[in-house]
Amino acid sequence: MALKDITLGQYFPGNTLLHRLDPRTKLLFTVAYIVALFLAKHVVGYAVLFVLLAVLIAVSKVGIKSILRGMKPILIIVIITGLLNLFYTRGEGAPLVSFWIFTIYPEGIWAAVFMVLRIAMLITCTFLLTYTTSPILLTDGLEKLMGPLKTLHVPVHELSMMMSIALRFIPTLIEETDKIMSAQKARGANFDDGNLFQRAKAMVPLLVPLFVSSFRRADELATAMECRCYHGGQGRTKLHQLHYHSRDAVAVICCVILFSGVVVAAKGFGL
Repeated sequence: MALKDITLGQYFPGNTLLHRLDPRTKLLFTVAYIVALFLAKHVVGYAVLFVLLAVLIAVSKVGIKSILRGMKPILIIVIITGLLNLFYTRGEGAPLVSFWIFTIYPEGIWAAVFMVLRIAMLITCTFLLTYTTSPILLTDGLEKLMGPLKTLHVPVHELSMMMSIALRFIPTLIEETDKIMSAQKARGANFDDGNLFQRAKAMVPLLVPLFVSSFRRADELATAMECRCYHGGQGRTKLHQLHYHSRDAVAVICCVILFSGVVVAAKGFGL
């Protein structure tokens, strides 16, 4: 897996309907989708959520290749999670397969399939949020949604700013890591041969220059913000104000219908 395959935090500019939605609408929809995903229990519920996600991917015009490329870094985690559910989920009837310490029940197969689908769809949904929303708009949306917490003296602006900066610097750190790896390969380092532990040990020399580079970038960013008289969210104005439009109202209504439908299906019909 190449480092360039990690697309978390990247923003793909566009003028699609999904790009033009208010970031608060997209954040609310993402939360509702994740909750609905955990409430869904059977095939019909997952099928509805999968079709909805496929429609959103088509509308965003991000491209299925970008989505699949972004899924590569978490492929091992998805496989391990699926295997754990496959072998350690007990059923009521006779097991399908039993060997050594492993036993596979029909319930285990379904649990593994649903868990893999759940993780893949959850991550794809969050990818769509970052792919179609710029870091600045994402920060503003988070700050607006968490605004009521200010009455509890929660540092809303600082929290949203930290999350946005962390998300923004993921592609930068990946690019920096790729440069350091290329420089060390030119000096004879080998990161591709050997088993998993040998490869992990070969990655240790990357950590020191990567930490030094990260601290340097953080210091430069702090200095730049101080030079621009940044002093938190108190009294701060914005060039681009967030406004709801009719398309946002339609999206919110669809979000409510989706959430209500999945909840009713999960509770009433076991879907």
